[in-house]
Amino acid sequence: MKCEEVREGMADLAAGLVEPSGETVAHLQDCAPCSAHLQELRQTMALLDEWEAPEPSEYFDTRLQARLREEKTAEGRGWFAWLARPALAMAAAFAIVMGVGIFRMHNTSGTGTNNAAVVTPVTVETETLDQRGTAVGDLQTLESDNDLYADFDVLDDIDSQQDAPASNLER
Repeated sequence: MKCEEVREGMADLAAGLVEPSGETVAHLQDCAPCSAHLQELRQTMALLDEWEAPEPSEYFDTRLQARLREEKTAEGRGWFAWLARPALAMAAAFAIVMGVGIFRMHNTSGTGTNNAAVVTPVTVETETLDQRGTAVGDLQTLESDNDLYADFDVLDDIDSQQDAPASNLER
């Protein structure tokens, strides 16, 4: 048996949660470092069993409640108080960098300053329109006919016109 295999279950052995197998006992008798490590773990666990957590002071709750009241009544530190928190500051910086990047990419796509990196919309449409039936081709077809699909008020007007003559006939 290898030392690594014995050390994986050594914490359970030291705590007395499992009984050692015959191979483990034989390894511990032959391997001095593993048996020394097991003995150290047993001593550590014995010390932890003897240790008692200290009781909080008598005035702990009173001071805690007073501190909470102070924090509630304290004025805010201002608009930039969130910068003291590193995670929020990093998220804000990332959002600003991404916004500037998208803004620049959007503005430079129409100027033609970097023609090698800019794909014209005509090229994209001709490539994907050849791929009818694919998700990308269907989405681009819907996008090109957006005005037609977005104006459902026309259908409502047709329904209301059909209902109007029927209501006139009932009178």
